[in-house]
Amino acid sequence: MNFRDEKRKKTEEIEQILKEYLPVQEGKQQVIMEAMEYSLMAGGKRLRPMLLWETFRMFGGAAKTVRPFMAAIEMIHTYSLVHDDLPAMDDDDYRRGRKTTHIVYGEDMGILAGDALLNYAFETACTAFEEAPEEAIRIGKALQVLAKKAGIYGMIGGQVVDVSASGKNITEDILSFIYELKTGALLESAMMIGAILAGAEEEEVAVIEQVAKKIGIAFQIQDDILDVTSTEEVLGKPVFSDQKNEKTTYVTLFGLEKAKKDVEQISEEAIALLRSLQRENAYLEQLLQELIHREK
Repeated sequence: MNFRDEKRKKTEEIEQILKEYLPVQEGKQQVIMEAMEYSLMAGGKRLRPMLLWETFRMFGGAAKTVRPFMAAIEMIHTYSLVHDDLPAMDDDDYRRGRKTTHIVYGEDMGILAGDALLNYAFETACTAFEEAPEEAIRIGKALQVLAKKAGIYGMIGGQVVDVSASGKNITEDILSFIYELKTGALLESAMMIGAILAGAEEEEVAVIEQVAKKIGIAFQIQDDILDVTSTEEVLGKPVFSDQKNEKTTYVTLFGLEKAKKDVEQISEEAIALLRSLQRENAYLEQLLQELIHREK
């Protein structure tokens, strides 16, 4: 099986896992369950649960505890996109090639759908205790990572600085801070949780965190590149959105050529660090290469 076929198969498996953990659409609050499903099942690369799963496999993980965490991290990622698209933030009408949640359900339900996905992510992750109570210590550590990397010292913290910096000239230091937290933190969370649940040593988890940090920075720089070189049809969302929102990006700060060169260098550093662990997962390495050099 070639890489693309394997990736398609793994993505389909992840889609099925997400469906299994979605709440039943019933009760007087049924509309919020519908909005959650609309948001979560809108497609996408399913990168974070896939990274979590493949890191878990790389360290020899076999327990069922990984499945609820895969669903949880995609719920957290999705909630962040739902809120990013709101009029008060990026004010986007399309995401992944279809109308954004607030356009379909209204701004009020868009806010609540994001809130619901965030809260339900932790409800979902906590079911891992029922799946494997004997793994309680590892599950607890994984929950701690998930909470911190999604919060004010992670993704939300990066988003705060990003929003505050909109329309202003910012330094490379501030831009790096935004990228490391807003984009990198959840990727770090995914790979670290996979390693923790599989029983990796603390030193190995620390290396994985650094690998994911570099991947996150390269991923975001590539996103900046695509925002000025791609089309809405290919990307599945509006292009030149950073320019519209007066955001400083890696491309506006350093130019397109340096951005492309730095993506290559940072990705090479990440792969070299991953290989230093002397763990085998050829698919994971190829996945990291592909996501950094993606076209959408």
